[in-house]
Amino acid sequence: MDVTIVEVSPRDGLQNEPVVLPTEAKVELIGRLVAAGARRVEAVSFAHPKLVPAMADAEAVMERVPRPDGVSYAGLVLNRRGLDRALGSGVDEVNVVVCVSETFNRRNQNASTSESMQAAAEVIGRARGEGLFTTLTLATSFGCPFEGEVDPGRVVELAARGAAAGAHELCLADTIGAGVPSQVRDLVARVRDAVGAEPPLRFHFHNTRNTGFANAVTAVELGARVLDASAGGIGGCPFAPRATGNIATDDLVFLLERMGLDTGYDLEALLPTAAFLSERLGHEVPALLPRAGTFP
Repeated sequence: MDVTIVEVSPRDGLQNEPVVLPTEAKVELIGRLVAAGARRVEAVSFAHPKLVPAMADAEAVMERVPRPDGVSYAGLVLNRRGLDRALGSGVDEVNVVVCVSETFNRRNQNASTSESMQAAAEVIGRARGEGLFTTLTLATSFGCPFEGEVDPGRVVELAARGAAAGAHELCLADTIGAGVPSQVRDLVARVRDAVGAEPPLRFHFHNTRNTGFANAVTAVELGARVLDASAGGIGGCPFAPRATGNIATDDLVFLLERMGLDTGYDLEALLPTAAFLSERLGHEVPALLPRAGTFP
């Protein structure tokens, strides 16, 4: 059985770092990931450069990424203007984000959740028409730093609207790492009851409170076949106080492979990426496997 890991360190990983890497370092990171087996890479974000300056060189990055067969590059898009940039950059996928929490969405996108969902539906339709794979990510599905608990009914409502808009994939995101396995089980059941088996579910977990890997295993046991992860465990959201990194690709590959699942990664080839990131970012990355090594 295969599990696809969408590598998000070049986007979600780098966007929250105080050090802004130059374009060539981002391209080198992506090249290392692809060489280690990454086949879906969220390489860039088309958010406004003033809001997320670390992603201001998205077009320049996309001009230089390696293009081997079988590798799909995604760009994060928040609105129609972002889609225009994405279409001109040569991405293969767009990831459209809507925040379930009203407060978070207004801080993140300067719009209501309803307004962002309407824009997302338009982006999905147009992107599909251009032949791109589309993902709708529902941020703060498991909790909000400003509102606290998030009504699962809101998640279901937005998921249903995304499915109706034609999204190829729905991603439930634990933006601040507040979720636990019981929430994963509850949301999967609710969303599946509402939209059926299609589109498939993808999950985006952060390990802020050390629950990310438990959530990932729960999602896989419930049938999920696509998980986001970030090399070295770097990342976070600039608009979420005290947000920390995604679950680490290194640690997740080890976990899943030991469970008998195939991720397509060469772990020995991936491990040096953590040291590369630590050197470039000026601090040790959170991932544990690069410190412990593989087993046996």
